[in-house]
Amino acid sequence: MKIAYLINQYPRVSHTFIRREIRALEALGLEVHRYSIRGLEGALPDPDDREEAARTRMILERGAQGLLRAMARCSVTRPTAFARAAKLAARVGYDSDRGLAKHGAYLGEACVLIDWLEEANIEHVHAHFGTNSTTVAMLVRALGGPPYSFTVHGPEEFDKPQQIHLKEKIEHAAFVAAISSFGRSQLYRWVDSTHWHKVHVVRCGVDITYLTDHGRPLPDAPRLVCVGRLCEQKGQVLLIEAMAEVKRRGYEFELVLVGDGEMRPAIEAAIDRHGMRGQTRITGWASGETVREEILSARALVLPSFAEGLPVVIMEAFGLGRPVISTYVAGIPELVEPGRSGWLVPAGSIDALVGAVCEVLDASPAELARMGSEGQRRARDRHDVRVTATRLYEILVAGRSGVAATPAP
Repeated sequence: MKIAYLINQYPRVSHTFIRREIRALEALGLEVHRYSIRGLEGALPDPDDREEAARTRMILERGAQGLLRAMARCSVTRPTAFARAAKLAARVGYDSDRGLAKHGAYLGEACVLIDWLEEANIEHVHAHFGTNSTTVAMLVRALGGPPYSFTVHGPEEFDKPQQIHLKEKIEHAAFVAAISSFGRSQLYRWVDSTHWHKVHVVRCGVDITYLTDHGRPLPDAPRLVCVGRLCEQKGQVLLIEAMAEVKRRGYEFELVLVGDGEMRPAIEAAIDRHGMRGQTRITGWASGETVREEILSARALVLPSFAEGLPVVIMEAFGLGRPVISTYVAGIPELVEPGRSGWLVPAGSIDALVGAVCEVLDASPAELARMGSEGQRRARDRHDVRVTATRLYEILVAGRSGVAATPAP
């Protein structure tokens, strides 16, 4: 079976889970073609991502003229389908957050992509994220292209479901994958119950290298790591405020922030304001191997997010046997069990976060190891990419044969 993966921008540092999923599907016998709407921004630190970039076709490399030529060609070669797709683009664009002009561009992107899909004899398109990549997949279908499905991660899809016409995308899709039970429940909210059978839980997967016993004991050093884009929703500024209070209470620690992003100046300002340059290190973007080493070198992962889907880095930390401090947000409580594999605190609560961090710093290595072991068991049971990709494979094959896939718990 030949399928296409369509992502708004691929590969990206934060999308390694997509790369893992694609390669696991290929190991199961699918032929996967990679398509990205936009090109790359900046260098890719991970050699695996650079390899993926060489295998990915970028739609917008054609430029505006390329989109216009593709639209003109489609309007002549498939006039009825083009009119249908143009009507759909106008309808969803009229009251969207992107507007009619952007949706005209999406139609052009769909016209470029449908030619590529037909050249490659693609049988199905799977998009990640229910935003513009899924809009393009839906328009490709309206043009007469193959069926499509998409994976919803959140939080963006849950923040503005009406503006991105999530309901219409689900209705037109062959199926939809939610990465958690919470995510599935949010999709149920926005579509008629007659379409609920299309929504499946397909969890994100972690590579086997994160699930194999690494033989590294928890470090004695009081080091914590936070991995993620430096942005508002991840809560790193609040984390700095919390760590400043931990410092005032007399604790010694090192906090490592792995990642980069638009909030870096504000985070660095908070670090300077609290005199924490000696306790805090920001790595910038890092390769997968560097992320792995930073997690292994820490007593625990801390991720005080305000909004999430279900962060892959929590699965990775658990796979490496490290407990986690995070928040009662979205799908996180489905993985982190307070008192057994980590700590959960109310999002936005500095006091609760301070308390959890102090408990980590006070805990014995044996106690942290016990919690890490429980987290590792949960990651292996739920997030082995070989298992999660098999689940997606079964849904794809069932759809091809016309047999409904069995819902996941």
